[in-house]
Order: sequence, then C-alpha cells, then structure tokens
Amino acid sequence: MSMSLPMQRRAGLVLAVVAFALAGPARADDPPQPHNEAAAPAGQKAGRAGNAQKPAQTSPAASDRRLPDDSTTKQTLDLPGRTLNFAATAGSIRVFNEKGEPLADIATTSYELDGADRATRPVTFLFNGGPGASSAWLQFGAVGPWRLPLEGEGLSPSASPEVKPNAETWLDFTDLVFIDPVGTGYSRVIASEEDARKRFYSVDGDVNSIALVIRRWLEKHNRLTSPKFVAGESYGGIRGPKVVRQLQIQHGVGVRGLILVSPLLDFREFSGTSLLQYVATLPSYVAVAREAKGPVKRADLADVEAYANGEFLADLVKGEADKEATNRLADKVAELTGIDQAVSRRLSGRFDVGEFRREFDRKNGMVTGRYDGSVRGLDPYPDSSGSRFGDPSGDALQAPLTSAAVDVLTRKLNWRPDGSYEVLNGSVEHSWDFGGGINPPQSLSELRQILATDTKLNVLVAHGLFDLATPYFGTKRALDQQPAFVTSRVKFVVYPGGHMFYSRDGSRQALRGEAEALIRE
Repeated sequence: MSMSLPMQRRAGLVLAVVAFALAGPARADDPPQPHNEAAAPAGQKAGRAGNAQKPAQTSPAASDRRLPDDSTTKQTLDLPGRTLNFAATAGSIRVFNEKGEPLADIATTSYELDGADRATRPVTFLFNGGPGASSAWLQFGAVGPWRLPLEGEGLSPSASPEVKPNAETWLDFTDLVFIDPVGTGYSRVIASEEDARKRFYSVDGDVNSIALVIRRWLEKHNRLTSPKFVAGESYGGIRGPKVVRQLQIQHGVGVRGLILVSPLLDFREFSGTSLLQYVATLPSYVAVAREAKGPVKRADLADVEAYANGEFLADLVKGEADKEATNRLADKVAELTGIDQAVSRRLSGRFDVGEFRREFDRKNGMVTGRYDGSVRGLDPYPDSSGSRFGDPSGDALQAPLTSAAVDVLTRKLNWRPDGSYEVLNGSVEHSWDFGGGINPPQSLSELRQILATDTKLNVLVAHGLFDLATPYFGTKRALDQQPAFVTSRVKFVVYPGGHMFYSRDGSRQALRGEAEALIRE
C-alpha cells in the first residue's frame, strides 16, 4: 500500500521503500552470531577479511527492544490442482553502525519452496510504500501463500481477519521475502539515540538499509547464486529502482527484474503549482465516473487520454487569464466527470484529488475513495464547508489487515515479538526526510541507470484505473519521456481497480500472470 506523504500538496498525493546514508557506514548481521561484518562505506561490500569486529555492549534498554530469534516452520498449502510444501521463516536482520553498535532490527518474512534447487530457484524481495507501510498489503493482498479479502464484505474494520489459501500466490514460480522497513510491521530502531531513527527515515537511508538487508538475507540463506527480483508498491516506485541500483553498484548483487505496483516515480508532477498533476489525474477521474455506470477498461479511456495530452493541456497552459480557454476546459471536465458545471467553473476545471473526492457524489452526502475512487462512503460532515473525511477505500482495511498479519506471524509462523504491529505508521511519514534543495524525490534517473547498466534486466509496471493516489496516467506520461532502451524493456499494464487493484480477482490473476512471465523469462 500504499502511502502517505508530506509534500507541498499534502492532501493531494500521499504515498500508499547504497551507501547507507547514516552518520557513518552501516552493516547488517543476524543475531546471535558473535562475528560482525565490517562497516560498508559507499562503494564497498561488507564482509571483507580483516574488518570483522565484536559488537559493542548495549544498554539494557536497547536489548529490550530487540526482536526475537528467527522462527522457521514447515507449511503445506492446498490449492486447486496443486499442493505447495514450503519453509516459512519469520525473523529479522540486524543493522549495525561502523562501531559495531546495533541500530535497528528489520523484520523479514520469507517463504521457500521445498525441493527446489537453490542455485536456480528465483527469489523475489517485496516491500510496500508509505513511507510507513508494512509489506502486509502485498503479502496478504496478492502475493503470499495466504490472502485476506480486501473488497466487498472485506472492506470493513469489523471484517473477519482470517486468511485463506491464496490460489494466486507467486510461490509456484519464485521464493518470496517480504521486508518491513524500520517503523513498519515489527521492525524497529533498537539504539537508544534519537539520531538513529532519523538515519532510517530518509530517502537514501531507507534505500540503503533495504539493499543491505537484501544482500544480507541472500548470504544468510545461501542464495547469492539465485536469480533475484525486486517488487515494490506505491512509494516502492521511488524505492525500487534506487534499491536495484544500490545492489548493482554497492553490494555486488545483480537483479533480473523489477516489478512496480501502483508506483510513484516522480514527485515533481504532483506538487506545488505543476499543471501536469491535472493531466495525470483526469483519466482516473473519468474512469471513476464511467465505472459508476458499468465496467471500464483502459481501452475505454482512449478519448480521455488523447484529450488530456492535447486540448486539455493546451488550455491549462493558456491559464485562467484566458477566460474562453478556462471555461471550455471547465465545461469539458464537468461533462466528462458529471460534476456540476458551476462547481467546475468555480475551480476552473482544476480539481485536486481532495476536491474531486468531495464533489463527485456530494449531492448524496458521499465521498469517493483515494486508494480506489470506485469506492464510496458516507461523508461524516456533509454540511461542513471544509473537507473532514477519511478514505473509505483504505481506512476500513487497516484493522483486519493488522489482525491478520499478527495472527499469521504469531500463530502460523510461531514468531512472537513484543510491541505493536504497524501496518501503516503515520509517524514515519511525518518524520520522513525527503531531502533538501529544489528537487523532490524521483527514481526515473535510477531507472535509466539500472536498465543501461544491465541489458538483461526487465521491468513490469502495473496500475489500477481508479487509483487517485498514484494515477496511472502520470506514470505513463513519465515513461513516455524516457529513451527507447528504457521503454522497450518496461511493460506497462493497467487493470480495473484502485491502488490495491489486486483486491479484484481478475486483476490479481492478471498481475500474477505478468509477474510469472517476467520471472520465468
């Protein structure tokens, strides 16, 4: 999932993760082994001879925050037409600073199929976004051995958190490792200094820690020779290419493929006064309006995409000083979305996401979802002049998903950390350092670099039609600006559904098929 993020237009786009950007270099190890890898400065792989050192003694307070030892259990999954036997390991990778002092325990949940040749068996590392989202969304929504329904009756805080065998699990064709960045799931800072937390809550520090965990997991499980893949959702679109780049140049780990689910690749089009934000969201607004009358596919929006890239953009550029162009634009937007013409003219046809969600079905006292605009819920303050509502397509999922994740980890996998499981931690987002200067985060540069560096690497990008958090057309326009060596190796697909489009059976099945094709290629 999913995301949340503090940019200039905070209500508009909230996103639902190397030389380790800490005060000093960092390394990872797995407790309780006494030896340590050397700190891994930029451009240097950890674990070289002569650099090992004994971990420093830590305070009882730090020890109390540590996660328990790994737990590995044998599991059997009965699915239509097949039975999967696999080992499930719930545990963590510990990250240290250059002095050998523990900084954080980063939780991972891995599933490895029995009887496979580890040298040739693919392994895929998955994370969600936020910043502040755990990997539970991908694990229990689409990819893992067990799935929790996330639509229909499942779209309720009081829905049953009981998971079911997932017929669309990717475990048939790849082993799976789900990573919870610091502050999500059970992952936590274990150092007592507040400074340590800041080191992980940043674009670079986050990427570096995830890349380090991936390399360390491969070493720990003797999987360095396995074909490797990375998958990220939402803010994972920023993390994904950057993590792959770090693995390539800092950790000596090559990645065969990258899968991005509902990604954001560039914040620059979704902040401040950028006109492109309106171009990016218009097709999704119209998709929501048309879905209210019947099923919609991307092909049904060809006219809207052409209008958004053409006359709509041209009229936007003319500005509100051109009354004729502004009224023409506003009236066309009203016609396409069904929103009252007077409202559209008042906003000059420029609806940010919050305004569209409030106005689309306001006459019935309903607001649309941000993660999924096809979902509607009651406006708790329909008579308010301001917007005071949550997200009916996302808020309802946090309770059952949290309970499901805790139940699987503790009951099925026999791993029982103390503390609370954070499925979507708002404090991480609020504390996040998106970097200074005038350039918001983007990963298009790294996407170019990883594809230029490795001509065998391919990318799958998948979006939902009704996603108002990371609208598909924004990604499409960004990819269209890339050179041919990028566009020829990036497959772009759009499915019915929202940010978590995989909650729909058909879309989840289609995503699985595309992922399998990429991994088996």
